[in-house]
Amino acid sequence: MRILLTISALVALGAAPALHAQDEGSPLPDEATSTAQADDQSGVGTETVVGSLEGDDLEIAIAAFAPERDVATPANADGTRALGVELARVITANLRNNGLFRPTGPDTLPRPDFGEIRAPSWGVWTSRDSEMLVQGYVQARSDGQLVVGCYLFDVALKEELIREGYVVTPSDWRRAAHKCSDLIYARLTGESPFFDSRIAYIAETGPKDNRVKRLAVMDSDGANHRFLTLGSATALTPRYSPDYSKIMYLSYVDGNPRIYVYDIDSGKQTLVTENTNPTLAPRWAPNGNSILYSMAVAGNTDIYRVSVNGGRATRLTDTPGIDIGGSYSPDGRQIVFESDRSGTQQCYVMNADGSNQRRISFFGGRCATPEWSPRGDQIAFTRIAGDFNIAVMTPSGGSIRVLTNGWQDEAPTWAPNGRIIQFFRTTRNSGRSSLWQVDLTGRNERRLPTPVDASDPAWGPIRP
Repeated sequence: MRILLTISALVALGAAPALHAQDEGSPLPDEATSTAQADDQSGVGTETVVGSLEGDDLEIAIAAFAPERDVATPANADGTRALGVELARVITANLRNNGLFRPTGPDTLPRPDFGEIRAPSWGVWTSRDSEMLVQGYVQARSDGQLVVGCYLFDVALKEELIREGYVVTPSDWRRAAHKCSDLIYARLTGESPFFDSRIAYIAETGPKDNRVKRLAVMDSDGANHRFLTLGSATALTPRYSPDYSKIMYLSYVDGNPRIYVYDIDSGKQTLVTENTNPTLAPRWAPNGNSILYSMAVAGNTDIYRVSVNGGRATRLTDTPGIDIGGSYSPDGRQIVFESDRSGTQQCYVMNADGSNQRRISFFGGRCATPEWSPRGDQIAFTRIAGDFNIAVMTPSGGSIRVLTNGWQDEAPTWAPNGRIIQFFRTTRNSGRSSLWQVDLTGRNERRLPTPVDASDPAWGPIRP
């Protein structure tokens, strides 16, 4: 089964909401400042099934954030005390689904007072066997903004590890929770975070033989959902630019495929290329200056590169068959793609100029929709061997690990830090699809809530 891609135009996209570091002079408990696997060179991948990586989950207590005083706020009709509970719940949910932490949320924990934020009651937390403690505060300012502070403590050492504060609009309070989650994740793992990011995907409605497909966006946890297109034309393959400032998409509104780049801040969209031949799967280069896409000419589909400003395209592949779906390595030197030149769908790697094309998948099934990890050490792909599953391998094709065991799981997209993979899952004999996430251990799957059926996700970078 080949995964084909067609798309429609964006009609609207708002600018990213503002989130600022805590400004000096605001009332706070204290000044809120931030304190690979080896390649298998044999070329033959030996497979490992779900759950091959094991880790020790760190116990973290996440208490309700405390208000200095409970006041009404547009962010929560029940006031800042109730909002403090919601902030902690979001952080708990974020940290629960990445295979590294075992968080306990505010609903089963004592609620610290405002005065305890900087000075935890250590006996309370040591008696609960908590290894780490997250506490915070939320305040409503006179100008209508919210101030949210986040503190991380080591319970055994009885020490503060890091703290940070944020000023947000009431409607943007979840971003403060995501930023706090990112702070905790980065401090405890030494890795780049990913919670304050957004996901674009295709929202699907209608009967199985006449689906309406609209472009939609939402936060990394499924909140703040918005439809961006009306559904008058089929939409697929949204892709964020490396700096989050733009979204690239493919439009077939008038029957001719066009690749557009939409500037998120200005709302301006730019036509990159227009073709009369079937065109699909546009992808950004890591520097944001060019894009890849696939185009069928006289029955032969090849991969092309074109400047983001348009102009003449350069063909990178030229073999009989279908070459599709290029994804750059993070350094921009190589491209992974799929091709049926050997007789079946397999994954290949080539240099960025199209030279040195070589097959890397040799596991006995088919390999489709490869995506290079932001870390550069792995490639995620759709493994087709009876069922469709999400798997990863090294760039040489070794150390294959199958992460999911659904009937039809496909189209992986990486979290900005390369720790989580998102994909869409189709339920057997139904045509219904939904978005899922799985961590690299394969032990932690999570379905993302969407108002309608969902497919073809694209995970954006950390938001500025």
